[in-house]
This record gives sequence, structure tokens and C-alpha cells, in this order.
Amino acid sequence: MSRHLHKVVFPVAGLGTRFLPATKVVAKEMLPVLDRPLIQYAVDEAVEAGADTLVFVTNRYKHAIADYFDNAYELEQKLAEAGKTELLEIVRNVLPAHVRCVFVTQPDARGLGHAVLCAAPVIGDEPFGVILPDDLIRTPHAGALKQMAELAAVRGCGVVAVEEVPRADTWRYGIVDAEPISERAARLRYVIEKPRPEDAPSNLAIVGRYVLPARIFELLRATAPGSGGEIQLTDAIEALLHEREVLAYRFEGTRFDCGNKAGLVRATLALALEDPELAPLVRAAACP
Repeated sequence: MSRHLHKVVFPVAGLGTRFLPATKVVAKEMLPVLDRPLIQYAVDEAVEAGADTLVFVTNRYKHAIADYFDNAYELEQKLAEAGKTELLEIVRNVLPAHVRCVFVTQPDARGLGHAVLCAAPVIGDEPFGVILPDDLIRTPHAGALKQMAELAAVRGCGVVAVEEVPRADTWRYGIVDAEPISERAARLRYVIEKPRPEDAPSNLAIVGRYVLPARIFELLRATAPGSGGEIQLTDAIEALLHEREVLAYRFEGTRFDCGNKAGLVRATLALALEDPELAPLVRAAACP
């Protein structure tokens, strides 16, 4: 695998029902954490990992993400006329000049595996990354996807991000059984999608980062739909690891599950505490 991932897929077709009524008009990936939307953090991580093609798998109703990464000529003109050069640069630099966005429609909500499969014509036959923007991962050094891409390049394999979760929560995740090969990496033996706690082989859960070979597309096409007619990415990964090595990787960093209100609040507070101007306000509010 190439050390850099040139293409990264963002499955963003979900309706964001946990954030209604806000998500009636605002895509959940556009919900802000401080002054930046969730999708911006995900895109920055992908670009850091080497991506120059960002593939957004969306639905026919969500236009906000495309609008966000498009040029805002009227806004830029008003900022320029007002001499607000710092704000103008922020607006213009949401995406580096060498990076392109491709938007693919997922006609029906048929699961994460189906969403990834929708990106196949753009990805072609090269390895690629997948980022679920709901999972905002803050790292002290290299981003989570870059960490994984470097491991994938060295081992020539697929890599999925994992972290420990409470055993009572295993029913919410794909859970892995894996053999450790280093402090942070383990070779997958098998994967179970959303097992009951008593059936889970471990409490290591797959979370929203993947580095996968293009072979996964053929395996997704051969994957039978499961509950609700959904095609699960974990089922295709389970098939893949019978053909080649797939590693589970404990990334260095902290994950915030921004797919729910509590996670979004935690992420906002954590980032606010990193800001020299906002941190005293947060601390004062916490201890009045």
C-alpha cells in the first residue's frame, strides 16, 4: 500500500435524527464544535494523511456540505470590501487548493457497507481511507488516519481503528477478536457486528476510521444484507481477513462520539479548554 492515502471516503448520508429539529435543515456533519463544523475536522485529518480526493457519499437532500466546500463569492467579496482579511483567509482555506471534492449519492439508506460501495467508481483499484465524521478524534501528534496509513504501508494490509468500550455497550459496535503483535496493533481473527455483551469476544470496538484495499468492494458486492436490509462493512472485513492480513489499531488520541448530544458537548468543552481565551470561561462556568 502507498504510504499516503490519496482518496478518503466520508459516509454522510445519515439523517441525524438524534439532533432533530436542528438537523431538519442542517446536516449533522455541519454541526459546529466551537467555530468549525464536524466535517472540517474530518477533512483536515484526511488531508494530513495525504488525501487529495475526498469522496462524500450523501443523499439527494443534503446540500450543505457541498455548499460549505464550494466558493462563497458574495461572502468573500463582502469580507474583502470590509478589509476583513483574516476572516477572508479562513473562508478561502477550508480546503487546500490541490484537494478536490467528489459527491456521490447513496439512493437508499442500506448501511455503512453500502455507503462505502457507492464510492467504488471514484476509488478504482487503489487503497483508500474511510472516516466517519461523527467520531471526532483529537491526537497529540499525527492524526488517527495518518497513524493507520503509515502502519498499512509498512505491513501492506488493511487497518481498522479500535478502542475499548464498556462491555455493556458491545451491542452498539462491531467487536473484534485479535492477536496482539505490538503495543497498539493486533491481527484480526474475526469480527462480530453488534454482539450481546455475553457473546462478545472482547470489548475492543471498531470505531470510525478504516484503511482498506479496493478488494473490499468485491466483497461488499457479495455480502448478503442483514437486519433491516443493510450491508454491513464489518461483514466484508470479516471476509477480507480470510484472504489477507487486517490489523486492529489502537490509535493514539481521544475519540468523541459526536453522533449524540453528550459527545458533541464533551468535544466542544474539550476543545474550548485547549483555547487560551475560552478555557478560563469554561472553568469559571464549571465552578461558579
